[in-house]
Amino acid sequence: MTLIDEIKKRSVYVDAAIDELLPITHPEGLYKASRHLVDAGGKRLRPTVLILAAEAVGSNLKAVLPAAVAVELVHNFTLIHDDIMDKDDIRRGIPAVHTMWGENVAILAGDTLYSKAFEILSKVKNEPARILKCMNVLSKTCTEICEGQWLDMDFETRERVTESEYIEMVEKKTSVLYAAAAKIGALLGGASDEVSEALSEYGRLIGIGFQMYDDVLDMVTPQEVLGKVRGSDLMEGKHTLIVIDAFEKGVKLDIFGKEKATQEETDEAVRILTECGSIDYVKNLAISYINEGKAKLDVLEDRPEKELLLQIADYMIAREY
Repeated sequence: MTLIDEIKKRSVYVDAAIDELLPITHPEGLYKASRHLVDAGGKRLRPTVLILAAEAVGSNLKAVLPAAVAVELVHNFTLIHDDIMDKDDIRRGIPAVHTMWGENVAILAGDTLYSKAFEILSKVKNEPARILKCMNVLSKTCTEICEGQWLDMDFETRERVTESEYIEMVEKKTSVLYAAAAKIGALLGGASDEVSEALSEYGRLIGIGFQMYDDVLDMVTPQEVLGKVRGSDLMEGKHTLIVIDAFEKGVKLDIFGKEKATQEETDEAVRILTECGSIDYVKNLAISYINEGKAKLDVLEDRPEKELLLQIADYMIAREY
C-alpha cells in the first residue's frame, strides 16, 4: 500500500467523523458555508499526521478522531480567512467561500470552524490533563498562525525582508499546525513530554521544508501541472526565500511586483534565479529541514506508523505541485 493509500484510508474516517461532529444544522446557510471547503477535500495531511503520531506511540485511530477533525477544521478556518484577505476567488478548484456567500458570511463560517474545533477537541475521551495540554497547544497555534499571516502581509509593504524573518513567517503561518498535529497525537496517545516535543519538532521542521519547497515549485513547475501561472509569486511581489536570497546577491528582477508579465519575461526571471543559484539554495535548504525533521523521529520505536511519518516528510519535497 502506497503512502497516498495510507492517507486515504485514514481520511475516510476523518470525513465520516466530520459528518458526525460538524453536521449541517440550523442555521443551515452558515453550516453549508462552513462545510464548503471542508467537503471539497484536500489531502487531509494534518489530521493524518496527528493520527499516525498517536498510532506510533501505541494508541489507535478512533481514540483520537475528534482531535484529527479539530486540526482539519482549524486548517480550513485559516484558508477561508486567507482567501478573503488575499482576494482569491478559487480554492481547491471550486469558488472560495467569500465568492459564494460574500465576505460577511465567510468570516462567520471561518469563526464557526475555529470555535467548533475546540468544542470537538473537548470530546476526546482521555485524561483531563492531557486534553488541557492539547487545548493549550491548539490555542497557541491559532495565535501563531495569525501572527504569521500578519508578518506575510507586512512583508508586502517592504522593499527587503531577511531570511530569518521569512523563516519565522512560514513557521508561524504554515508549520506550527503540522507541529500541533504531531504533538497532540503524541500527547493523546500517552507519550511522554519528551517524545511529544520531539514529534512537535518533526512537524515544525517538515512544515518549514514544505513551504520552502512550495516556493521552488512555483518557479520550476509548468503551468499545466502547477494549476496556476508559473512565477506567480514573483508577479505578486512575494518575498519568498528565493527572492530574498537573490536580492542579497544583488540580482535585479524586472517582473517582481509586476501584475502582468509575458511568458518570455517569466522564463527570463526563472533563468536568472537558476543561474544565480537562489532556486538551488532554497531547494537544498528545504531538503535539510526535512532531513532534520525526520531525525526527530529517532525517539520512536520502529513500527509501520513511524515509517509512514518518515514517508510524509519525504513527500513534502517529492511532490510536483
